[in-house]
This record gives sequence, structure tokens and C-alpha cells, in this order.
Amino acid sequence: MASAQPQLPNFDAATQAELRDFIEQEQAKAKIQASVHELTDRCWKTCMPGSISGVKFTKSEASCLENCVDRFLDTSLYIVKQIEQQKAGH
Repeated sequence: MASAQPQLPNFDAATQAELRDFIEQEQAKAKIQASVHELTDRCWKTCMPGSISGVKFTKSEASCLENCVDRFLDTSLYIVKQIEQQKAGH
């Protein structure tokens, strides 16, 4: 996913490259945080439809949350692998 490179005219080439790397890393972190937020929201709504009855999850709630997270991660990994294969031209 290529994005437009910001112009950093007042810095030398090495500093510009360092800043671009930093920006890319921060954008990647933001994407991960957004995914975690989506995961938390989706799994919570799916597995915790009512009010919380105590300080611990019930066995069924814990199992549901675990399965939800596992499926979310499996799906995310599958999508990443498919994108990588497409980029490689397979």
C-alpha cells in the first residue's frame, strides 16, 4: 500500500529518510491499535450481550472470547498472506 511521501524540504536526505521511516512505523502502530479496538469491540458485543454478572467471566463467556479472538487473528493472518502472495505475483 503506497502512500504519498510527505515533503520534508528543510532536512538532509538522511534525516528525511529517518522521518519517513518513523512516520511509517507510527502509521503501522495506529493500524494495529485500530485492529485491536475492532477486535475488542466485536468480540465483546458477540460474547457479552448482557450485563456482567461478576468479577470473572463464565466458562461460556471465556470460551466465546477466546474463540472470537482466535478467528479474528486467523482471518487477519489469512488476509495478510493473500496480499503478500498477490504482491509476489503468485
